[in-house]
Amino acid sequence: MASNLPLRHPTQGFNASQQLIKSDRGGMITMSDDNAMMKQIVGTHAPDGREVDVKPLLHLVEDILKRATRQIDTSLMAYAELEDRTHDQVNFVSMLNALSYTIDRISCEIAYKALGGTDAHATTVSLFNILASYSWDAKLVLTMAAFALNYGEFWLLAQIYSSNQLAKSMAILKQLPSIMENSGPLKTRFDALNNLIKVMMDVTRCVVEFKYLPSSYISQEVPALSTAMAHIPTAVYWTLRSAVACTAQITGLTTMGHEFSVSTTEAWELSTLAHKLNNILEHLRKQLASCYQHIDEKRNVETFQMLKNLFEMIHIDNMKVLKALIYAKDDIQPLIDGSSKKRVHLDVLRRKNVLLLISGLDILNDELSILEQIYNESRQHGAKLDSQYEVVWIPIMDHSVQWSDIVNEKFESMQSSMPWFTVYHPSLIEKPVIRFIKEVWHFRNKPILVVLDPQGKLVCPNALHMMWIWGSNAFPFTSLREESLWMEETWRLELLVDGIDPVILNWIKEGKYIFLYGGDDIEWVRKFTNNARAVAQAASIPLEMVYVGKSSKREKIQRVIDTITKEKLSYVWQDLTMIWFFWTRLESMLYSKIQLGKLDDHDPMMQEIKKLLSYDREGGWAVLSKGSNVMVNGHSSTVLPTLVEYDLWKDQVPVKGFDLALEDHHRRIHGISHPCCRFDFPMTMGRIPVTMKCPECNRAMEKFSTFLCCHDEVIPDVLFQ
Repeated sequence: MASNLPLRHPTQGFNASQQLIKSDRGGMITMSDDNAMMKQIVGTHAPDGREVDVKPLLHLVEDILKRATRQIDTSLMAYAELEDRTHDQVNFVSMLNALSYTIDRISCEIAYKALGGTDAHATTVSLFNILASYSWDAKLVLTMAAFALNYGEFWLLAQIYSSNQLAKSMAILKQLPSIMENSGPLKTRFDALNNLIKVMMDVTRCVVEFKYLPSSYISQEVPALSTAMAHIPTAVYWTLRSAVACTAQITGLTTMGHEFSVSTTEAWELSTLAHKLNNILEHLRKQLASCYQHIDEKRNVETFQMLKNLFEMIHIDNMKVLKALIYAKDDIQPLIDGSSKKRVHLDVLRRKNVLLLISGLDILNDELSILEQIYNESRQHGAKLDSQYEVVWIPIMDHSVQWSDIVNEKFESMQSSMPWFTVYHPSLIEKPVIRFIKEVWHFRNKPILVVLDPQGKLVCPNALHMMWIWGSNAFPFTSLREESLWMEETWRLELLVDGIDPVILNWIKEGKYIFLYGGDDIEWVRKFTNNARAVAQAASIPLEMVYVGKSSKREKIQRVIDTITKEKLSYVWQDLTMIWFFWTRLESMLYSKIQLGKLDDHDPMMQEIKKLLSYDREGGWAVLSKGSNVMVNGHSSTVLPTLVEYDLWKDQVPVKGFDLALEDHHRRIHGISHPCCRFDFPMTMGRIPVTMKCPECNRAMEKFSTFLCCHDEVIPDVLFQ
């Protein structure tokens, strides 16, 4: 079988336009123009419109070729599995009956031409003529089925001839015992055969995948698919050509007699074909990946629109909505029950108020701690609430981010710490759902708490503000309930500290004067507390002071707390979580009004809240109340001078009372020079107001966009006057 003509080794590359291909039986053909050859092949293609479901037949071929190896794997799939993939299909048997003649004919054609020494290209063309009326994928699978018949018969006899007398007699006729007993010199050829057959099957699967791409999401106008379809005839040709070559090699083995001194040329030939097919396969897989990307994008758009439409419909319960958001199928249990840590179905949420806690893995421990406290209190003191609402954590992860052990450990740690329901794994939340949550529900990175009623209707886009301000008293956490709570609320000290510190609530009940103050300038804190204490002593009033820190700069605030404690300047919250919750509640009041679209209504209470938030950005501040009644809310630049100038207004104390006298003098100083306000809205906030009025001068504030990086916090929108 050796030849004096050159054959290029696969590592040298494969140029189809100018390449000498050695035929399977020794003949040579010159391929001077690959395009001309493919024109000949395409010329044989005359499909008659019949549709052949090739998948069941392909599964059968895969099973035969997988088992037909020299070292049979005893752990191969069971026959029952094969039957599940083929015979359970209703039309499989009738389809096989219709195709068996063609398969036998191709099998005989390949075997006969291999024995006769016919040129490989000519044999391949004859196969295309037989298969003229079939589609490209059907040509491929039918040829692979015919090859599997020949190849499978060879290895079936090789595997059982020692244990079956009939097989032994047939094997002797084919000289298989001699081949098996002297297989050492043939190892190179067997390895090359196995490698080429594997690539042939990979190409076949890839081509079949193109056939079954959903036409509703992709058409041949898509460049990736049109490019692939233009290359599929070439892929089919070289796969059929390889089947002819493999058959020739097997036929050659059974006609060798006892001559086992084989040249490596045959193995090189098979390796060259494998190299050629690998190049084709790589190109097709790239196009297939592009096709799937296109299909995913189309499906994502469709799913996104479906979600939008779903929330405009009326439902009898919440199951359809929850399945669309979390997991649509019934094959797995998509939730973890926080109390039992067992997996459960979505049915546990049927016809309940569902609060969707949506966040990434960067949710703060403070947020989880306070939310868990509110959640547990509602379970302990409200049996009715316990049966009516559930919380579900929806973890939002970027699908492009690689899932690592570190990320998985963080996720599982967070999941195990939550007492409510959680989604089993972030991968269950699909891309269009994430897009919907970001675009429609305005989720950025800060957690939101979306509320669905028992019918799955959206009743509040973010109840987290309500939860922080009023806790479970805000049930059922609807926007209507939020408006109602605001209508009942007044500007009082309980609004600022309720649920945080019972000590202050006791002071309020006792009717004491209370200074709530904050800032990060320890020198100002010293001056303020010393002057406040001196004024209280001079006016003979019961005064308490509590330091509530600042909304940021935790490390600096901790140092201020340490100093206040050491020097006994005032009462102070030692727990930074209490300070975080104080400022989070204040910000939630602002965000709540923004969400309701009532930020700049004529609401004196809201103006005071905005002042306090602005003062926090600009330095020190203080709020003075007598019991519940807040008398003064001032910036450090006006509150401290008011105390320092006590001698100027002390005569008014017996006449007006301490609180009104201080308030009048503070208003006088404030009227001379008061700072206008500034607000920073981080990019992680979903809703940023378009316009906003300054609470000091009531004029429209200017809006600027900036990007400031400080401790990894990016602030894109800054409003100030």
